[in-house]
This record gives sequence, structure tokens and C-alpha cells, in this order.
Amino acid sequence: MIQQRLSAPNDDDKATARNSSHQALPSFEKQAEKNTYVVVTFNPWLYQDFDGARSALLQQVGDELLRQASKDEGLLKKAKRLIARINVLRMAQMGGEVAATIATGIPIGISGRAAMQVAGFFGFGDGVDNDQGEEIKSKDFDGLFKPAEPISLPSEIHLFREAVEELLDELKITLVVFVDDLDRCLPKTAIATLESIRLLLFLKRSAFVVAADNDFIEGAVRMHFAQSGITKDIATNYFDKLIQVPLLVPRLGVNEVKAYLALLLMQRAHSQGKFEQLLFENALKSIPERLRSSWKGEGITSEFLVSTVGVGNDDMVKLMKLVEGLAPLLSQSRDVQGNPRLMKRFLNTVYLRQSLAIPQDINLDIPALAKWHLVERCDSALANAIAGMVTSKLDGRVELLREAEAAAAANQSLPELFTKEPFAADWLLLEPKLGEEDLRPLLHLSRDTVVRDFGVDELNADGREVRDALIAARSSNHALTGIIRKAGANQAQFAMERAWQLTTGRRTWKARQDMLVLIEPCRVFGDLGAKASALLVQAPVKELGPGVIPPLYSEEWARPILERWLADTNLSQPTRRAINAAKVQSQ
Repeated sequence: MIQQRLSAPNDDDKATARNSSHQALPSFEKQAEKNTYVVVTFNPWLYQDFDGARSALLQQVGDELLRQASKDEGLLKKAKRLIARINVLRMAQMGGEVAATIATGIPIGISGRAAMQVAGFFGFGDGVDNDQGEEIKSKDFDGLFKPAEPISLPSEIHLFREAVEELLDELKITLVVFVDDLDRCLPKTAIATLESIRLLLFLKRSAFVVAADNDFIEGAVRMHFAQSGITKDIATNYFDKLIQVPLLVPRLGVNEVKAYLALLLMQRAHSQGKFEQLLFENALKSIPERLRSSWKGEGITSEFLVSTVGVGNDDMVKLMKLVEGLAPLLSQSRDVQGNPRLMKRFLNTVYLRQSLAIPQDINLDIPALAKWHLVERCDSALANAIAGMVTSKLDGRVELLREAEAAAAANQSLPELFTKEPFAADWLLLEPKLGEEDLRPLLHLSRDTVVRDFGVDELNADGREVRDALIAARSSNHALTGIIRKAGANQAQFAMERAWQLTTGRRTWKARQDMLVLIEPCRVFGDLGAKASALLVQAPVKELGPGVIPPLYSEEWARPILERWLADTNLSQPTRRAINAAKVQSQ
């Protein structure tokens, strides 16, 4: 969750003593007639690994003030002096020989000598040309760094702050700096940006708006002070001392999600020439207006969205009905939680798959693609279970899915596969009804998430017999062993993979019999252990119960996976104890 915070000068004793007229939270409304507001947008993520975020922010502020002062000769000179001070601070930030040279005025080492040679380029020394070709004499930089003249960085910082404040006052502008994507940066860059903000805090006519995630900033602070044993409370206070007015951006509710999805779909349809310009412009006005009054009970309903696109536009009406179904699921899903970026990514994937379908002569509309991608995104176990039931023999249709959709529509009890998560019941109600469709095209287009195959083409009669026997097996027996041996290693492998897919929905990961599908073929044909390992490694560690451990530990191919489970912090204590007990017994 992105959080936006407004930083303005505070009312601490030092600021009050320095200027009794300095307001803690200045009323921008009262100053509106006297000031011009200048907005600078800074993205530290863009400067990461190229230029120090700290110096880049200062430079951006300085460049903007230089631009604002360009029409007044006197103010222009002051702005140039400010740029020169920024360059001193930038060079000092280089550290090592350069910083020592600045501090002493004596060239130290190769880097120090190079710094002295380029001093003119940075805007200080006896003379330098600015970017307009005008020579700036040393008298314009009284008090700045010159060769053989040491500099006090604390004094330079103080003079820099005074210069910024003086320029802002004489220009009659209020500087508002927006800092975005701070939580995209590496911790070092994030802290450097906050430190540069600190240099400009508590100045009159200045404010900062910082968009960042609290947890990320706290983590960056703890990493920065890793050796000091800093606590979580202190890390939180670090940010709170910089920020005076926190504004937490709430999660999007169902109404906001509907509005966002609807506008995204309308925008795309408009760009494709499928939605009229006038209707789109009206939607851009009416949907936000509706949202503003949603607290009165006037929500973004299906009827409202349909009226917005026009009842005669069947394609757009279908999309608006899709929005009505998607919004609650995307806002409540643990994997999406109404995050705008993830919702836009969701729709991008859907439209990408549609574009891939066209050259392959696959005719699928957006609602069908969206419904399938939704279950992939929010309940991958259910998606894999349904995919495992798709066969060429049944023309890609899944009878159990058709029954479940009919039961959901009639508000009846659902098949067991669809009762594990509340998400499934709402998903089944979405249009279109996928249980009545050939799912093979959908699965073919979803190969970017999971490799799909439809399973029966490589199985002969013996292989299908092994598959069915493995699905039905509840214990080891001689008859099952005979069927596997008769089919041969290749067919046994195909049957094992297919049976493992088809039993996904009923697998509890806690019962001994859940593992028979993998164990029995491997006991007959030991070379199948590698394939069984590849299937077992996908197990959800959180769901593993101790009952599956004894039969697995008796199989050599499974032991490395059990060791991996032991190292996983998500493994339950009973299951952990079962693995350790099995290790002791095997010694």
C-alpha cells in the first residue's frame, strides 16, 4: 500500500527562535494571493546507481530555482551562487581524497588533484563559464571553495540553507517537492534521499510530499543502522521526525475497483475505435462524480455502468457486466487486495492473451479469458485441478466444473473441490460458464504460467489402466503392482503424471494414501524417481501433515525433498518432528 505524507516546517523551539513569524503548518490558502507555487517532482529510483540520489535532488531543486530567477539579473547571480554551493556539497559527498581536499584546500592524491582541476566546471574558483557562455567571476562566489582555501562543510550547509530560503522569499514562490517511488529504491538510496530532504526541511516557503511504504522505510532504516541494534520503535521515529502530516491512502473498496476497471476497459475500447469519443468523455466525468457521492448509497452499480456505455453496445455491456463480477473478487483476494497496479497488470495479461489467440485461430472473448486468468491468479490450486481434468477425449470439457457452476447458480451445495476457499463460489458465478466450453484453448494460452498438456494422447490402453488404478488406489497391493509392471516404464510415467494431476482436487497433503500415486510406480520402476521428485517438490509446505512422511522417507528419491522441507520455516512442528523421527529410525 502506497502511503503519501506531507512534510512542512514544524514548530520546534529552534525554528520558532529563528523566526517568530514562521508557522509550523503554513496556510497555503492564505498565501495563495502572495505566492506562486512551484512544483518539483523527484524520482530517486531513476538516479539509483547512476548519480547519488542525495545530490540529484539538491541539483534538481537548484536548477528549478535557477530557472525561476533567470529573468532578474540580481536574483540570477544568487541562484548561480546556490548552484555552486550544491556542487561543493556534491564533491564533498564523493568522500576520500576529494573530501579531504575540500576540507583542507590542499590537493591530496590523484582524485584530489583532479577535483582541483575541475573546480571551475563545478561553478567555483577564479572563473567559469555558465551554460549561457557568460563568465562568472570569483567575486560572484565570495565565501565559496577556492584552491588552497579550506572549507567548513557545516558552515557550507548552513549557507546553502540560507541561500535557498532567501531566494524563495525574494522570488515570492513556495517550493513543493513531490518525492515518488521511494519504496522502489535500494535501502541505501532511500536513506540518502531522506537525508537530502532533511537538508531542505524547516525552511520557509517549502514543503515535501513523500510517497512511500512505511514498512519499507522502517526496514531501510534498520539496515542502515544495522550495527547499532536499533529497535523497530526507533526506526519508526526516524521517519516520523521527518514527516509532520501523515496521509494514509486506504485500500480501494469495491466501488473504487469497479470504477477503475470500467475506465480501463473503456479507455482500451476507445483506443481501438469500439467506444465513441463522446461516450468516453461523459464516462470520465460521470464515474468520478458518482464515486464522490457513493457515501450516500449511490454506488457504481451494473445498471449505472451499462447506462454509461449505452445499452445498444453489446460488447461494452458485456464488459461492464464483467466488471460487476470481477470487482468484489479482485478487491477481496489476498493476492490482489484492490491494488491498482496488480489490477492493471491483470487486464494487460488478459488482453495480451487475446492478441496471441488471433494468429492461432483461437476465438475467445475477454470475459472468458478474464475468468480463467482470475482463478489462475487467485487460486492456483483450483486452476491446476480443473486443468488436470481437461482431456482430448471429452473435447476439453470438464463435467465437474459444469455441475459446480450450475450448483452455484442455484445456490446449492458445491462439489468438494470448490469448497476449500470462499473465492470459488463467487468465481463460479462469473460469466461465461466455462464448464460448457472446450477449455483447451484457454489452457493453451495460459502456458505462460504453467505448462499444460491434455494427457490422454500419449497413453495407450495399458497406460490408461494404470492411471485409473492409481486414482482409485487407497493402499499398496499386488494387483496394482502387476498393472504397473505390465504397462512398462514409459506408460507408467505418463500414467503417474496424469493421475497426479487428476487427484489434485482431493489431495489433502496429510494422508498416507495421497502419496501412493508417486510411490507405487517408482517402486516398480526406480528410474521414475526423478520425475516423481519434480512433482513432489511443488507441494505446499504449509499444508503438509505428518501422515505423508513415513511412506515418503522410505523412498530414496524423496529424502532430499524432505530435507528441503525441514529448512522451510513454513513447515508445521508436527510434520517437522515426523521427519526427524523417520531419520532416527532409518539410522
